[in-house]
Amino acid sequence: MQIFYEEGGQFKTAAVVQKNDSTYQADTPHGKRVKIKAANVFLEFEGSGEAFLASARAEAEGIDAALLWEVSGSDEFTAADAAAEYFGANPGKIQTAATLMALYAAPLYFHKKAKGVFKAAPADILQQALAAAERKKQLEAQINAWCADLTAGKLPEAVAAEIRTILHQPDKQSPAYKAFAKAADELKTGLYELAKHTGAVSGLPEYLQQRFEYRYFPHGTGFAADIAAPSVPDLPDAPDAVRAFSIDDASTTEIDDAFSLRDLGNGIMRVGVHIAAPALAVAADSPIEQVIMNRLSTVYFPAGKITMLPESWIGAFSLDEGAARPAFSAYFDFDADFKLLAAEHRIERVFVERNLRIHAIEPHFNSDTGTGTPDAPQFPFHAEMIWLHRLATALQKQRDRYEENTVKKYDYGIEFDEAGKVRISRRERGSPIDTLVSEMMILANSTWAKMLDEHQLGGLFRVQPAGRVRMATRCEAHIGMNLSHYGWFTSPLRRAADYINQKQLQSLLMPDCPPRFGANDSMLFAAVSNFDSTYTAYRDFQNQMEGYWAMVYLQQEHIGEIRAQILKEDLVRLEGVPLVARATGIPAEIPPKSTVRLSITEVAPEQQFVGLRYLAPVAAADTDSPT
Repeated sequence: MQIFYEEGGQFKTAAVVQKNDSTYQADTPHGKRVKIKAANVFLEFEGSGEAFLASARAEAEGIDAALLWEVSGSDEFTAADAAAEYFGANPGKIQTAATLMALYAAPLYFHKKAKGVFKAAPADILQQALAAAERKKQLEAQINAWCADLTAGKLPEAVAAEIRTILHQPDKQSPAYKAFAKAADELKTGLYELAKHTGAVSGLPEYLQQRFEYRYFPHGTGFAADIAAPSVPDLPDAPDAVRAFSIDDASTTEIDDAFSLRDLGNGIMRVGVHIAAPALAVAADSPIEQVIMNRLSTVYFPAGKITMLPESWIGAFSLDEGAARPAFSAYFDFDADFKLLAAEHRIERVFVERNLRIHAIEPHFNSDTGTGTPDAPQFPFHAEMIWLHRLATALQKQRDRYEENTVKKYDYGIEFDEAGKVRISRRERGSPIDTLVSEMMILANSTWAKMLDEHQLGGLFRVQPAGRVRMATRCEAHIGMNLSHYGWFTSPLRRAADYINQKQLQSLLMPDCPPRFGANDSMLFAAVSNFDSTYTAYRDFQNQMEGYWAMVYLQQEHIGEIRAQILKEDLVRLEGVPLVARATGIPAEIPPKSTVRLSITEVAPEQQFVGLRYLAPVAAADTDSPT
């Protein structure tokens, strides 16, 4: 005797060895002795179990579920009842078993009430279930069609519309994501590789930029239509004797700062530091202020940037040559010994005569060939820059931050030639131009920070009473710069911190203008946290993009050996390219800041990996000339 039973949702047969009231002892077709609960057994029959099961399955495939539902009635029923209605009176055991299989296989039509007991689904519920099943079927077909296109290297329009979400914050229930993930699985590749295969991204730079923008610019990098062009305030003009000029890289379009120098006689020189003044046109809680507080900074990366302000605002306030623009001006009078005699602060219109570009003036103003002489100027405002550099050096000495005969250090940038090849730009850290500009900015920033503090005005200050540098809403000492007060004021076109501080400074220079932010203003406390984390994230993105192109450069130039400075343990900063990586084999006894030679064993930009192996130390006498 054989039994037909259900176990774990599967129908099986077994040969009975022993039977009692509650269980069967039986042998499966594979020869295994099992104990089966009588409640799980539906039929007893004679003959081959395998043949019975095969016949029942074949019979079940021919059963019309809709017809079976129609003949089942509205009361509860068993498989035998349903078989009698479907096949006629006295159905065979194979037909009964087949009916049971069909009932189990059609849960939309039949609701299971107990073991072997069913009830037909109500008509309205059945229709809803069938409609849902049809939608699911069509959706599965659509997913399969998209998957086929993706594996063939095509990007369906509907998938393309969701590609950023799929790659960077996937909704795993989305049909487009399911198709993309299925295609990636079939091709045995990752989502990025599939995106590249289908043309969704051109390569890693676009992918990294997409990921960055998705997180920090979820609504896009453009500006809303309700951001109106600024209304430039009417201001008094700076004195005619003020001849202002700026010093910037060739790519700089947001010119925040300019300088002027006047000889007042008797050895006294008046230094003017002039800072772009977008804060004058920003109203509290206006759409443009919300943009500033959300973006917090301009984002820079090779061959591109995402500006904090719209072009209309940059164009109205950038200190471009040949134009008079609103500015916060600080005038400092120094004697022949560079002693500060007096300072005056104004909000005015300043005419900028020239935008000097570093690449054009640096050949005549550098640490190798010198800064030149005032009686033989090589470019406009050369003589003024010579005097300002002397002042900058004196100010460094007054702050006890002057270092003589230091080992040259360089910052490296990524550029591209007309053919798209990577080029590395090099800029000496602490060069005469760098020193001049940074000390003039420090002079203005520290002076204005002190003014806010003395008037008990909150702001975003850079403080370092001990340990690391951080942002704070109240002023404290900055031991790294040896200053009692410091804050950022001089890049308001590019940083929200400078805008906030400039808005506070405006209340001191315009008596009828109240401070924008109160002492315990919640916006200030939020800005402290948001600015630090966001500014760091922007910088990390820039470093990541530069690191990729630096690897492309190493590959492009077939560089097999390079020098690097040890930062700590196996972490090194390569010379000649903007890249920090890890190297193997560096002896533990070599201290940080040492320079070593490394072999480049592998370069894989797409995997953001460069293989570096230690070769030898570099003698101290050889560390002046970078790779």
